[in-house]
Amino acid sequence: MSDDWEDTMQDLESAEDFFAFFGVEFDPHLVRVNRLHILQRFHDNLTLLRTAMPEASADRFQAYAEQLAAAHADFARSTPKQEKIFRVFQSLPDEPAFVPLAALTRH
Repeated sequence: MSDDWEDTMQDLESAEDFFAFFGVEFDPHLVRVNRLHILQRFHDNLTLLRTAMPEASADRFQAYAEQLAAAHADFARSTPKQEKIFRVFQSLPDEPAFVPLAALTRH
């Protein structure tokens, strides 16, 4: 795999594109229902992985593929509410689910 695979990855647009790019099998229904949650979990995992594995390499490509598969598996056995990826699921039981508009805009 070429060293510029991470540049190519930046051009991917859909969850299905990521699964195809990394050669990871997936359940299309699961991805349709949980795409944002899966991609956010994948992104969060990559942030940690990039710190531990700073150089782009074939090993890193494989590690990314494994993280995508793991994100998919998380939602195959759990729900978005249980995984609490997004702030709306992180509120306390007696606290209304509210995300301020400012938190949704880019800075």
